[in-house]
Amino acid sequence: MRVLITGVAGFIGSHLAEKFLEEDFYVIGMDNFITGSPENISNLIENPNFRFIKYDVTNFIYVSGKIDVILHFASPASPKDYFKNPIHTMKVGSIGTLNTLGLAKEKKARYVLASTSEVYGDPLVHPQTETYWGNVNPVGPRGVYDEAKRFAEALSMAYFREHKVDVRIARIFNTYGERMREDDGRIIPSFISSALRNQPIRIYGDGKQTRSFCYVKDLVEAIFKMSIQDGLAGEVFNVGNPQEFTVLEVANIIKEIIGSKSEIVFEPPLQDDPKRRKPDISKIKRILNWEPKTPFKDGLKKTIDWFKKKT
Repeated sequence: MRVLITGVAGFIGSHLAEKFLEEDFYVIGMDNFITGSPENISNLIENPNFRFIKYDVTNFIYVSGKIDVILHFASPASPKDYFKNPIHTMKVGSIGTLNTLGLAKEKKARYVLASTSEVYGDPLVHPQTETYWGNVNPVGPRGVYDEAKRFAEALSMAYFREHKVDVRIARIFNTYGERMREDDGRIIPSFISSALRNQPIRIYGDGKQTRSFCYVKDLVEAIFKMSIQDGLAGEVFNVGNPQEFTVLEVANIIKEIIGSKSEIVFEPPLQDDPKRRKPDISKIKRILNWEPKTPFKDGLKKTIDWFKKKT
């Protein structure tokens, strides 16, 4: 079977490519390297079952040959990246989604959209279920990402209803692991990088805001199951780890594992930063028999080891 993965040189996309290759798929990877890195797929380039296309998905897409599954994972995903590239973020979520859905329609391919827990905004419901509509500020600085993904979901469902495209939507919660960029601004890489250098760990707000972190290998397993199981057209799944930590707890755990002398410094809170974030994963557990297996500290140790090799 043949799969197309957009954003293949990104953190999650590169792990997905490895998984599908391990499962004997032919993988076509697409990326323009705005936030992805050639290094993430350097180990795949010589694989005869992998083909890379350097391309921007906001342009019309044509790929020759049969495609069985399309995974649309192209998009800036960290606040630092989408603050820097706000218009491109909107274009990837809108035009890029339109182009990849059009290709799925043409190829009669299954379509998996990488959405995000950010569609819930600063949630008023806890934990968040797939039936929750969210609490998003469309004109705030985070709106470019939140609304791009909400539009992508709506467009995907329009293609499902009007053109019968076999669409599945993954609302991905905080994910961490090897190949995260040190400078991408997200909590895990930022805290690890600072702790390894004994530099101040900066927390925006009082540190009581919560997040739930899923190790990337667990997440990839869920996406793979979503991609290959029949009978899921039109379904939306939360994908993440329901174990909840405060941001301050995360900083202290990372300090403890590394043995760091970093000072924790509190900065003014970021605008529209969610106060609580925790997925209800009962649906994906029931339908796909999936739940994360990697304990948080175990995943952190693997991630820290990877960062140590990079520094």
